[in-house]
Amino acid sequence: MSWASDLVAGDLDRQGVRARADLVPDDLWERAAPLLPPAPERRRRYPGRLRVPDRVALVGILFVLRTGVAWRDVPAETVGCSGVTAWRRLRDWTEVGVWPRLHAALLTELRRAGLLDLDDCSVDGSHPGPQRGDHVGPSPVDRARPGSKHHLIVDHHGTPLAVALTGGNRHDVTQLLPLLDAVPPIRGLRGRPRRKPRHLYADRGYDFDTYRRLLWKRGIKPLIARRGVAHGSGLGKVRWVVERASAWLHQFKRLRTRYERRADLHQGLLDLGCSLICLRRLQRAVNRASSGDGPRPR
Repeated sequence: MSWASDLVAGDLDRQGVRARADLVPDDLWERAAPLLPPAPERRRRYPGRLRVPDRVALVGILFVLRTGVAWRDVPAETVGCSGVTAWRRLRDWTEVGVWPRLHAALLTELRRAGLLDLDDCSVDGSHPGPQRGDHVGPSPVDRARPGSKHHLIVDHHGTPLAVALTGGNRHDVTQLLPLLDAVPPIRGLRGRPRRKPRHLYADRGYDFDTYRRLLWKRGIKPLIARRGVAHGSGLGKVRWVVERASAWLHQFKRLRTRYERRADLHQGLLDLGCSLICLRRLQRAVNRASSGDGPRPR
């Protein structure tokens, strides 16, 4: 190998190490590693190739989540593993429920740090790009092309509490109660874990008296805009955070357009995206505290 080839190989190695450190920082790995299932034991005879480390496989998953590239196009020399290996590890970890547990653990940390306000929550739905596979339907906003819909519930600050995936033709209000049930029990403070808000904000798409009564039965006060009434109710001053959270989720290019045929894998990537948003909020709070700025007023 010539000196030029050595130089190129060394540069690729440095880029790979830098990419792994950026995609899977120590803060994320310390929280995700205890939730991963143990690696299967190797055969004594004909053991085959060494298993790719879990952290490297997680780098490949996050690389696809952020860039939106096809699994077969993952640069193994930069990431450290092939896209097929990353996809298989995503499949295995999704089937054992790693991503919802990671999201719940980060929500618990946020509540313990006083960064979660569950009194006022907001819900909304959004349409990513055209898709195919499970949980698709004729999209009413894209000339009835097959599509999906993301349903999201956030706290007062816009922190995602739960996200759900349905076909593009499902009405938002049909997923209101399932979305509330999907919120995990959030610990972090003394007393019972919190699972439901005191007030729930929503737009006119959720304006049905039946669901208002169901929310009241759960002890939740519905603050839903009325259809046929002029704008200016003031509810948007609180509800806008759910639209911002949807924009945060769709900054991950793999979620902006759904490429996964399997609905459970796309749901796993949605949960992982919510976990990254929660971790980012924790890191910003720690950075402000270390710099002496204190909590930012809201």
